[in-house]
Amino acid sequence: MLVHGVAWNGAASDGGTPVLRVEPEPGTFLEQEVGAGTFLGLKVQDGLWCLGHTKVQGPGQRTHVTCPARATAERGRQCGACFARDDSRLMHDFHRGGAVPKGLRAYLMQPHWLYVATFAGGATKIGTASAHRKWNRLAEQGAVQASYVAHADDGRVVRVLEDLVTRELGLVQQVRGASKAAALLEPRTGVELAAHNQSHAAKVRALLEGVALDGFEVVEEPWERPALAEDLCASGPEELPAFRHLYPAGFDGGTHGLELHALCGSTALATLPGSEGAFVADLGSLKGRRVEFGDYRTDVPALQDALF
Repeated sequence: MLVHGVAWNGAASDGGTPVLRVEPEPGTFLEQEVGAGTFLGLKVQDGLWCLGHTKVQGPGQRTHVTCPARATAERGRQCGACFARDDSRLMHDFHRGGAVPKGLRAYLMQPHWLYVATFAGGATKIGTASAHRKWNRLAEQGAVQASYVAHADDGRVVRVLEDLVTRELGLVQQVRGASKAAALLEPRTGVELAAHNQSHAAKVRALLEGVALDGFEVVEEPWERPALAEDLCASGPEELPAFRHLYPAGFDGGTHGLELHALCGSTALATLPGSEGAFVADLGSLKGRRVEFGDYRTDVPALQDALF
């Protein structure tokens, strides 16, 4: 089964539902639950594989195309041919006059939101989300605190604003997944992160108030964090040790068995059968890997010798 990553379904009103999305056969998808109380046992094959490419038909409508060559990954999680055919790569130049297919244009012309997201270590970014992915995008990115700062008529306007904020205020547009996971070993306090996020959001709103551009309005709206992320973003459940270890077994091979307790984005707080301690594991690093689910275990004795 080819892993396509962790997705958050549902909405803020029900706390969201995280799943590990896998492709057992070309064009067929299954969703493996990764919520609290789930045991995730898997064997990872060697290699990193192309995830294919996406064709966009319009708002909320897209088609996944399996890599015809079932090739290894060359650029991120794609081979060169699939990268060149992927509609989503074109959206980043649309606001600069880049040509896009009809379906992608329809997607980009729907309303979008501009947000400021802060992660467990304090790293903060500016980003965008389409109207129908407003809540889920931030959940999947693993934000700990976030604020919506503008609502735009379309994706062109929102990306102009995003670039403006980066240029004028220095807020980045990307935070690496590995650094998000590492920061959850010792997350900064909720009060501190909330203040940090609100400070950046206020600066962005002040900047946008003076922008002479039609097609958007400045907003002040907090994002609601998934309930399942609470124990990972704070000190953790009382029944788990306060001290956390970074999960030391790489997901680039071998067998793994984790009992999941919390999830923030694609980062899990887990325990290992037969082992003491709590572990922070980046399930996002499974993306592009071929796995087999089963009653597998992580090599606990080796972990204990190295860590305890």
